[in-house]
Amino acid sequence: MTGTGHHRGPPAASEWAPCSDRSRQRGDPLGGTGGYGAGWFLVEIDSSWGEHAFTESSLDPVLGRAIVRRVERAGLRPVAIRRHGRRADQRRDQESWRWALADSRPGHESLRWGQVDDPAALLEIALDGSAGTASSEPAVLVCTHAKHDRCCAVRGRPVVTALADSHPAATWECSHLGGDRFAATMIVLPHGLYYGRVPAEHAPSIMEAFVSGRVVPDFFRGRSSLSNAVQAAQAFARDTLGDTRIPAWQPVGEQVDDDGSVWRIVLSAPHSLLQVNMHQTWSEPLLSTCAAVKPAPVREFSLDSVELLGSEVHEWDTL
Repeated sequence: MTGTGHHRGPPAASEWAPCSDRSRQRGDPLGGTGGYGAGWFLVEIDSSWGEHAFTESSLDPVLGRAIVRRVERAGLRPVAIRRHGRRADQRRDQESWRWALADSRPGHESLRWGQVDDPAALLEIALDGSAGTASSEPAVLVCTHAKHDRCCAVRGRPVVTALADSHPAATWECSHLGGDRFAATMIVLPHGLYYGRVPAEHAPSIMEAFVSGRVVPDFFRGRSSLSNAVQAAQAFARDTLGDTRIPAWQPVGEQVDDDGSVWRIVLSAPHSLLQVNMHQTWSEPLLSTCAAVKPAPVREFSLDSVELLGSEVHEWDTL
């Protein structure tokens, strides 16, 4: 079973266009583009956000920087969240600050919530997964961070509106997730399921698929706790053989050539193993965000072949 390299669409028009429009025109692939995040720390900041939500908002900027440093040192990703539906002038003066810890590692998925009366107490929360109250409900975060990239706001707001109508308790606006050119972008926690180019009319069905234990391949970018190469290999496996279950195609091993161009990823498959052979390539230089001024290439993967293996894995493959 073989795949073909990615085919580019027509070149972008000479005049400026939003980054998500340019990405659609080029046909940038979605699979394998999710930014890494095995764990997440969410803070409800119910105000407008500047370019940097933790330092340009109602949160004291010195405290915001300290929170970000502490969270990142713990290996977690900090994200600001807020409920949808209020204008900036309707945002409240917060008397309490909700927070959440999410573990997105396969087999360890968990989401824990808590709140503090004083935002300075956010610096005292244990980040080892012991704090807060465990929740069995998911959280879906939609990037609407306008000051970071206009595409996130323009394309994200209709999506978060649709989700707030269908799944109000689970839905949050969030700060920058990465992949602005794929707006509207969203992530479903605790599993860390990244989606991109999400149309508002399809957003509720993504949550319905999650409840049934599946992903929606048409908009799926990958799991945040996995490398981009593994994300891409899983996408090729789903495209080739189906099986959209969230736990399907778990990584067993990987090998990359010395020059970093040829990847062999071994995934678990029913009753056997699957080896996905890929080439890592680089796109033509492009402007990946609305604010970018210097074109740069981005990493992509193209499928060479998919092979069913026996139950044994070569020593070099074992993770």
